[in-house]
Amino acid sequence: MPARESVDGGTAELVPDRERPRAWTLLLDGAPQSHVDLAEPGHLDFAYQRRLGHAVDLIAPARQPLRVLHLGGGAFTLARYAAATRPRSTQQVIEADAALVAFVRARLPLDPAARVKVRTADAREGLAKTRDGWADLVIADVFSGARTPAHLTSAEFLAEVRRVLAPGGWYAANVADGPPLAYLRGQIATAASAFGHLALAADPAVLRGKRFGNAVLFAADTALPVAELTRRVATDPHAGRVEHGRDLADFTGGAAVVRDADAKPSPLPPPGTFD
Repeated sequence: MPARESVDGGTAELVPDRERPRAWTLLLDGAPQSHVDLAEPGHLDFAYQRRLGHAVDLIAPARQPLRVLHLGGGAFTLARYAAATRPRSTQQVIEADAALVAFVRARLPLDPAARVKVRTADAREGLAKTRDGWADLVIADVFSGARTPAHLTSAEFLAEVRRVLAPGGWYAANVADGPPLAYLRGQIATAASAFGHLALAADPAVLRGKRFGNAVLFAADTALPVAELTRRVATDPHAGRVEHGRDLADFTGGAAVVRDADAKPSPLPPPGTFD
């Protein structure tokens, strides 16, 4: 049966998937946040989560354990995925909503054998307490009231991300925006000021500014496997497109780097986005 509970960030709901008997969708105030299949944690249903999963798959040889820091917990979908596909990985999840963590853990418990530690803290505060060079991969998927908080969008925030990344580590972020894509362009410019290599994966309609949606930004100081990432994104069930290099720079269009002093939260989804 569906479950509903008031949490710090609003009303959380877990709705069963009619096609997958042990799968659930987490919604917060009606907005879909995560999809989890307890029987098959390697299954990623949402398009943006599949694209974040490609970072887990491509950052290192298959099944090599990783150290992954997740900023934003949701239903721990990507942590479950990494634990299933890369056994013996060590993971930390930082989630500000303590009531949401309790709600999810009670109904969708983590595998006790998975090495996943969940900390209740603001993402940036938790990031500041993570030791230098700890993470192979930092995944940012943080939303409060369907918006990414302003203090998680700046160059100063990315400086902290860089500090906790090990040499060769990656940063992957879920960025939500719609026309005219000013927020997305600012996030790309900000990441480009911190990292030497970028790629962006999204639905073509989102990249053309035709509708609101999610884009996944990948950043690293070493070359990204763009060809394989492009192939995977193009052949996903919800096919997308990857931009990189000169095309991505042209898409960014000279957007300014975001600083703490002028940072703003991501835009609100327009009415009807999740209908």
